[in-house]
Parts: sequence; structure tokens; C-alpha cells
Amino acid sequence: MSKLHENELDVNFNLARDLINEQFPQFSMLPITPVNTVGTVNHVYRLGQELYIRLPRVKEWADIEKEWNWISYLAPRLSLKIPEPIALGKPTASYPVNWGIYKWIEGNNYSEELIHDETEAAKDLADFVNELHSLDVPTDAPKAGRLPLLELNQKTLESIYDAGDLLEKDRVLAAWEDACKASVWNGKPVWIHADLLRPNLLVHSGRLAAIIDFGGVGIGDPAFDLIPAWTIFNSQGRKVFRNSIHADKDTWLRARGYALHQAVLIIPYYRVTNPRFVTLAKRTVDEILADMDTENNKIK
Repeated sequence: MSKLHENELDVNFNLARDLINEQFPQFSMLPITPVNTVGTVNHVYRLGQELYIRLPRVKEWADIEKEWNWISYLAPRLSLKIPEPIALGKPTASYPVNWGIYKWIEGNNYSEELIHDETEAAKDLADFVNELHSLDVPTDAPKAGRLPLLELNQKTLESIYDAGDLLEKDRVLAAWEDACKASVWNGKPVWIHADLLRPNLLVHSGRLAAIIDFGGVGIGDPAFDLIPAWTIFNSQGRKVFRNSIHADKDTWLRARGYALHQAVLIIPYYRVTNPRFVTLAKRTVDEILADMDTENNKIK
């Protein structure tokens, strides 16, 4: 498989097969098939018909063990399907991080073409986010590890300039400055998924069916889980999502800032290696700018 990151681990079919044979020989007779996904954090292989393998691309991003420890706590408390862990793989000399085997969930990465009704999807995702944010937080719950918005300022500005003519620089800078006016989150501890992007939302039979990849799960700013308002939905879906979410004005504004930060980092970073992901990020920026235009027109 092609690499997306300079420090990416060597992962291929033979490695996946060797890991299964060495650590879980009970699955060694099952066929292994690469899964095509727009995701950039893990390699995914289907294992037979009922299972799949997840292999982190980068050692520093390998959060499978944290996910493994908490997903059984979260699953029975959430209405949408989430990954069901089957076996936790151990690091080896050829692959130095944990990896996992999970029960297969039917569905495809979120796209407008697969969803029957975007407003329905927006309501379903908002319900999931509200459920997650309302869960009790054990004293030993992990931190999500996401930085506050203002600490992302330098990297965001660098990426805006690195993107060159792929962005409307002045409008994007104005959007970022606006987001940075939001107050810092200082509320009670809240569970967040922290990575509700299209690759981590599965659609089946026209509806949102599952949320996957809980590697970033932990305690953090609830604004991180509101970024689908711009990364996934259009104006109609965004309106339903916002009306269904328990979020104040500053949380919404921070969320728009986090969505913008993420998008402008993606555009120069993946310009060559993942143009499909860049197209989605540019769409996010367009939605953010359109959203701001709508707000400004209401003020006039």
C-alpha cells in the first residue's frame, strides 16, 4: 500500500498475514482483503466475512490500546454501533505497535451519494454526540489529548500560507481570527470521540449506521465533536445538527475553528499523496466561509 506520511510504518498484505499466523493462528485460514478507505491513520484489512484488522500507519498515532480499554464501557451506552474488539495484537520486531482485530460492521464511509436524507443523518449524529457527551466520566478516564484552539494558531497560519492558491487566503484568515475570539472551554469533564470525520462514519441502507475509530477518545472540549457541521453537512444538515446539539455560542464558534484548522492542515500536507482527502478538506473550508457569509448577511 502507498504511504501517506514520511514516518509511516511498512504495512502490506504479507505483514498482515504474518501477524495473524503468529499471534492468532485460529484465524490463519481466513482470507485477508485490503479495504479501500479515505482514512489516513490506519490500514484496514477484512479478515474473512465477520472480522477486520486495523493496523496504525504511524507509531506515534497508535492509540488502539487506549481504545481497547474503554470501548466496552462506551458501547452499551450508545445507540449507534461502534467497533467490537475481538483480539488485541502485540508489537513485533517487524511491526512495533499494538494492532487490533474487530467484528466487521456493514457500511461504507459517509458520502452524500449514500445518504437518503442528510437532515436525518444530522439528527442521528447529533443524538450520538449528545449521548456521548452526557455519559458519566470515571475518575481514570483518559484525556483526549487535543490542544486548545489558541495553541493551534501558529500551525494554522503556517498551513494557510503553505496552501497557496488552493485557499482564499484573506477570507480564511478572517474566519480563523473570528473563531479565535471564542472563550476557552472550562466546563465539566466530557467524553469526546475527537475524530468524527467521514472515514469514521459508516452508512448502511441509506442511514448513518456506525461510528468507528475511537483511538482519540477521551475527555476534552465538546467542540471537537461538532466539526461535522462543516466537514460533513451542508447548510440544511448543519442547521438540524446545531438545533439538535447541546452547545452554546462559544462552543459552536470553537468547533468551526477546529474544523477550519483541520482542513487547512490537510490541504498542503496531502496535496500530492491524497488528493481525494484534499478535495474533502476544501469542501469543508467552503462550507465554513458560506456559513460565515450567512451570519454576516443576517447582521447587516
